[in-house]
Amino acid sequence: MSGALFVIGTGPGNPEQMTPEALAAVDAATDFFGYGPYLDRLQLRHDQLRHASDNREELDRAGAALSMAAGGAKVCVVSGGDPGVFAMAAAVCEAIENGPAAWRAVDLTILPGITAMLAVAARAGAPLGHDFCAISLSDNLKPWNIIENRLELAARAGFVIAIYNPISRARPWQLGEAFKLLRDHLPAATPVIFGRAAGRPDERIAVQPLSQADASMADMATCIIIGSAETRIVTRPGRPDLVYTPRFMAEGKR
Repeated sequence: MSGALFVIGTGPGNPEQMTPEALAAVDAATDFFGYGPYLDRLQLRHDQLRHASDNREELDRAGAALSMAAGGAKVCVVSGGDPGVFAMAAAVCEAIENGPAAWRAVDLTILPGITAMLAVAARAGAPLGHDFCAISLSDNLKPWNIIENRLELAARAGFVIAIYNPISRARPWQLGEAFKLLRDHLPAATPVIFGRAAGRPDERIAVQPLSQADASMADMATCIIIGSAETRIVTRPGRPDLVYTPRFMAEGKR
């Protein structure tokens, strides 16, 4: 007997930014697996059950959800943002690859959501208007030297860089080192956008030049967007500045 497993994202946290597809999956499911604060964003009925776990228990969470779905339940695995961007969709796929055959028979639906870099970019203007990439600074699942190499190559290639998982109590130094590395490859005036809780009541968006970018402004809930050499700031009297990267790049420039 095979049930169904939905993997959804709640978006950045504003209820209005959760997709209708994801809301329909929430309505259909009976059991919900996820990090507690993400489950708190859902308005569940009395007949729907929460199974909260720590944010570092992704594979165990995925396995528990798959086991329940394989038993015939309609299960929802909940991420913040988009479940496919540094989130639970990859963990579920990994669990299926390495788990029992019954998990491969589960009816799996992964639904896209609004990820943090899109929400932060929209608040700031259009910094992702040209080529960009996303890099997690967490070295829990990959060595720090690989992260450094990717940051350097992305900066040299002219990508705007969205930084996920920039800093935590267990990883207090990586963001400062990332800024130091990028200052060797990007202009001092390159805009750095610190975006926390975009679209929520406690939203905080700040822009600093790379030369002054202060790692202490970030926490684990912050998404950071670092412009390329092409990224510009447009000042508007009485209005917030706009940060954007032009869609057209001059021939011969990075």
